[in-house]
Amino acid sequence: MIPTYPIASIAELIGEPARAQILVALLDGSALPAGELARIAGVSAQSASAHLSQLVNGGLLKVESEGRHRYYRIAGREVAHAVEALGAISTVQRPCGLLRDRQKNTLYLARSCYDHLAGRIAVEMAEALESLKVISPCGEREYRMGSRGNKWFAKIGVEIDGLRRSRRSFAKECLDWTERKPHIAGALGAAIFSRFVALGWIARRSNTRAVRITQLGSREFHTRLGISVTP
Repeated sequence: MIPTYPIASIAELIGEPARAQILVALLDGSALPAGELARIAGVSAQSASAHLSQLVNGGLLKVESEGRHRYYRIAGREVAHAVEALGAISTVQRPCGLLRDRQKNTLYLARSCYDHLAGRIAVEMAEALESLKVISPCGEREYRMGSRGNKWFAKIGVEIDGLRRSRRSFAKECLDWTERKPHIAGALGAAIFSRFVALGWIARRSNTRAVRITQLGSREFHTRLGISVTP
């Protein structure tokens, strides 16, 4: 049967649990070998190979060869954003006060979404930057620079003019799948994430998309944005 709409084929690819696990594991933009992805998905090496082949053929993953090794990564930003958006509509709203394990707590607090920051911190940052008139919503799910934007970003070393010259969308709203509110994606979101890492405000964690807010970052988030977070 040939599907009427291509979205049906994509939905079938993403809908298989092991393939969904593989896609989520690669949402930070990393490239991982088949063996590691098999472990993450909880399937045999043979099954992982079949799933990876389908994801590559379906345009959701791309494969890179380095010597005798092959590494898989998300095919592009659009794929990452689509998977993240699906999470937003498929995740049941958690009751207030529900205790979660430590790994989920850190993932919900702050994580990478391809090349930008996601999680509670990212959503609160977007809201704070709007309140400070650093950014403002415009058009359909996009942000533009607010009246205080250039000055605010200059203070932390993000060069806005260069981002505007990029062929990439300047700043987009990306629906956060755990908070169900937008955080900042696009060229600006990527630049913010990279700058926070360079400044030592956040640090990547090993083998997870969760990122750690450092003591310095905790102080800066509170001072500059009014966001409280315990490192």
